[in-house]
Amino acid sequence: MKHCLVVDDSSSIRKVARRILDSIDFRTTEAETRAEALERCRDEMPDCVVVDWHMPDGDALAFLAKLRSLPGGDRPKIMYLTSENDEMHVARALRSGADLHVMKPFDRDSFLRPFAAAGFA
Repeated sequence: MKHCLVVDDSSSIRKVARRILDSIDFRTTEAETRAEALERCRDEMPDCVVVDWHMPDGDALAFLAKLRSLPGGDRPKIMYLTSENDEMHVARALRSGADLHVMKPFDRDSFLRPFAAAGFA
């Protein structure tokens, strides 16, 4: 069973993402902050990470750099969630280590489309 870590300070976003991921047989864990997410990755590196751009203790770019530097941190597919629709913003995240991105708000189809493109769904 694939494992996905959902990182967002919004409990409602985490809940929606978890329900969608559960529906495609992912084991899902959650983190509210960058620090909590990194700790979870140190404990068990997931197959994928869904990460919000804005977090209470830093942004996704700082998280991506730290994650990619961990042992096995090059393995997970990283899906970056954002409400920013600026192409430069998205390109910066992709250059920094994200593999996929999804715009907020999202529905089941828009959330799963990148997973399918990455070979997960």
